Amino acid sequence: MKKIIKLEGLCCANCAAKIEEEVKKLDGVESASISFMTQRMTMEVQDGKTDEILEAAKKISNKIEPEAEFKVLR
Repeated sequence: MKKIIKLEGLCCANCAAKIEEEVKKLDGVESASISFMTQRMTMEVQDGKTDEILEAAKKISNKIEPEAEFKVLR
């Protein structure tokens, strides 16, 4: 299942890369990429694990870039 998340307030491409790297390690994430320019993260996640993965990704984002707002677009 494809998920698109808006990460408003990312301060640098390095933070985006760190978030992407950590999200890719989550169980159930098939792929993940963040575009610093659009401040969007696109993930392919296993069905049935979506809520769990989104919550874990939000925690990762808050840990690395606490000022960024995490909004699920679709």
